[in-house]
Amino acid sequence: MINVDSLSMRYGDFYAVDNISFSVEKQEIFGIIGSNGAGKTSTVECIEGLRKASSGSVDVMGYNPWKEREKVNQLIGVQLQETLYQDRAKVYEICELFQSFYPNHLSYEDLLEKLGLMEKRKAFVSTLSGGQKQKLAIVLSLISNPKIVFLDELTTGLDPKTRHEMWDMILNLRQNGLTIVLVSHFMDEVEAICDRVAIMDKGKILSMGTVSDITKEYDLKQKVSFRTSLNNIEKIEKLGSEIYLKNNSDIVTLSGKGDDYLNNVITYLSENNISYTDLDVKKPGLEDVFLDLLGYTPEDDNNKE
Repeated sequence: MINVDSLSMRYGDFYAVDNISFSVEKQEIFGIIGSNGAGKTSTVECIEGLRKASSGSVDVMGYNPWKEREKVNQLIGVQLQETLYQDRAKVYEICELFQSFYPNHLSYEDLLEKLGLMEKRKAFVSTLSGGQKQKLAIVLSLISNPKIVFLDELTTGLDPKTRHEMWDMILNLRQNGLTIVLVSHFMDEVEAICDRVAIMDKGKILSMGTVSDITKEYDLKQKVSFRTSLNNIEKIEKLGSEIYLKNNSDIVTLSGKGDDYLNNVITYLSENNISYTDLDVKKPGLEDVFLDLLGYTPEDDNNKE
């Protein structure tokens, strides 16, 4: 569906995108994650045909998005930011406007119904909640009946319940045949819904693959926590793991590597008659990869602004 080969975007001596390559398969949810200035937006804008690459190539279903933008525009849907809505426009007015742009459009009323917005059809956009505005953004991106949809920071500012509703919606869109490119700085979002992810920093792709493949690549530690009597600490220390004690608590956290680490801990506790409760395991995720690579996460970087 999408093939990016040795893509670079340069502004003077600064490379916003620096010689990156990747592909996106049909019906895949492909995540691009990184901090502010990592090159995510510039990459996506090249794919959408909004920016011309300094070097390299981009192919969208057989078309060059810069040279054949009109053809590509009929194949893709792009999520609009809320700031592009007119305050006094009604939901159906914006939908009808977008519908008029595309000869092979879908029914916006059907889309509003599927996304639970039909009752807001005649409401002013300014009266919608954050989640409803994001759903409207998805409706507008789907009106053209696209094959590929680009979603940028889809759940920023939404409450946890609405965020999970949006994730379910994206998964359903994929089930219905869409290919989705998701740009995000939320680790949990990418881990929850993306088939593969590219981690970007300073215009380069640092790592790419499934979340499982990426975390295995860096061989990061998993954490095993449980409650036990503090009288057992001396025995536990002989396991040889890194050990953390929560202040004024009987919660012990062990840290170590390897697929068999959890089994090794449980076996050791059993063999040494160490009783425990409330066992909890935290396997390494994208956040741990970012911390290992860069010393911070995209969410940390975003919160600075």
